[in-house]
Amino acid sequence: MRVLAVVHQRDAGAGVFADAAAEIVKWVPSESPPPALDGVGAAMFFGGAMHVDQEEAHPWLAAEKDFLRELVRRRLPVLGVCLGAQLLSEVAGGRPRRAARPEIGWKRVELTPEGRDDPVIGPLAPAFEVFEWHSYEAALPPGAVALARTPLCLQAYRLGGAPAWGLQFHAEVMPANLDRWLDGWANNRDAAATRLDPEAIRSESRAKIVAQGELGRALARRFLAEAAKVASAV
Repeated sequence: MRVLAVVHQRDAGAGVFADAAAEIVKWVPSESPPPALDGVGAAMFFGGAMHVDQEEAHPWLAAEKDFLRELVRRRLPVLGVCLGAQLLSEVAGGRPRRAARPEIGWKRVELTPEGRDDPVIGPLAPAFEVFEWHSYEAALPPGAVALARTPLCLQAYRLGGAPAWGLQFHAEVMPANLDRWLDGWANNRDAAATRLDPEAIRSESRAKIVAQGELGRALARRFLAEAAKVASAV
């Protein structure tokens, strides 16, 4: 299956999720119009330093939202990660917003009762540890199902009536990319304001990110298995 990877910045791409796909077609919305969907069976929308409500600063966001809205209408399977989850929330009628505080570092995510039965998230029940880096949160769209949470906010959801999932956490991130994010800590206003120690996060990450990589690959495989079921039913 060909998978469209929507990448908003070079160090925030498909990461380990790409290992689950037979072929990745990358699209950077700030650089070109959407590609043709010939043979594309699923789409993954990834994170970025920009925010879902910054269309004035990033005019291409409006066109990307229209494109994502059309994918949902067509019932093409979609997986949104961080910014991608917030974009999916908005086009499905939700209101993504700035979180009460940034959530950065390794956090425990707990599944909801509905999440335990979900084919993509369910095998992670009852809880799992994963890397987070976000200042906004994806509000639950109308008719969607909440799958997982932290004490701060919603962490995973599935749209009602469409094969589309939103994930607030970064199970896709690879060690080199995470290092680049931490290298830019001082230039990230939200991160710097937390008073967290980026070097402590880096040290903790070295001990945990390999295991997370396996979690991320398995999660992506389950999503693509669901996408294959959609394709076979057409």
